[in-house]
Amino acid sequence: MKLYTPFSLAVGSLLLENAMSFGSIPRLHSNCVSQILGNADVNTQRNTSPLAAGSSNGLGDFLAESAKTAVSVAFMASLCIGLACPSPAFADGSGGASVGSNAKITTGGASTLQSGRTIAITRGVNLDRSDFSNQNLKGVAFQQSIVRDASFKGSNLVGSSFFDATVDGSDFEDADMTLSNVEMAQFNRASLKNTVLRELYVSGSTLFTGLKDIEGSDWTDTYLRKDQQMYLCAHPTAKGTNSKTGVDTRESLMCVD
Repeated sequence: MKLYTPFSLAVGSLLLENAMSFGSIPRLHSNCVSQILGNADVNTQRNTSPLAAGSSNGLGDFLAESAKTAVSVAFMASLCIGLACPSPAFADGSGGASVGSNAKITTGGASTLQSGRTIAITRGVNLDRSDFSNQNLKGVAFQQSIVRDASFKGSNLVGSSFFDATVDGSDFEDADMTLSNVEMAQFNRASLKNTVLRELYVSGSTLFTGLKDIEGSDWTDTYLRKDQQMYLCAHPTAKGTNSKTGVDTRESLMCVD
């Protein structure tokens, strides 16, 4: 087994740093370099002085071997590029979840491929007090996430998913949630003022209890359970007309006045 020495590791690190400085290879994250040199550190402790161990080839062979080791360390680092240290992803606010660069939205998450399209997912992520206002979040899935006191004001949420999500205290004012999935979601203290809520997918376990405001919201073609409908119609803010669709809130809820 080849044993790395403090000298060879030092030379390897120096070559690696110089290569990054002159642009021979892209700069690596510090943790990437640590991973490459990690195993060598163990062997270093076993062989702190190869000359003291009685090397028969002398100082010349020792330096030659050290140089080879240094080059190999730098080479291993170059192989690491794009594997252990991938480039970060950034959100593109123009194309919703259909844009590949939105595989990870700004506050974190993952991505999946469904029916040939990339969908940003924040499954199980805590997104409390996040600011998603005035963004194109079409098709983005916030399912099973905690999104309390966040802002979605004025955002495009068409076809989004809040399945089993907790959105207590979040602001959806002026947002478009057409065709969104809110099955099992919890909307305590949330504001749906002037929100387009057409053709929502709602289950009997969706909790609208404690909603802060639904004035001007449009619920056209959203099928609610009887008790949900009655609760929303009895809400003190169940009034007004949606500024985008021109639909009366109480008419869209089919309230019996």
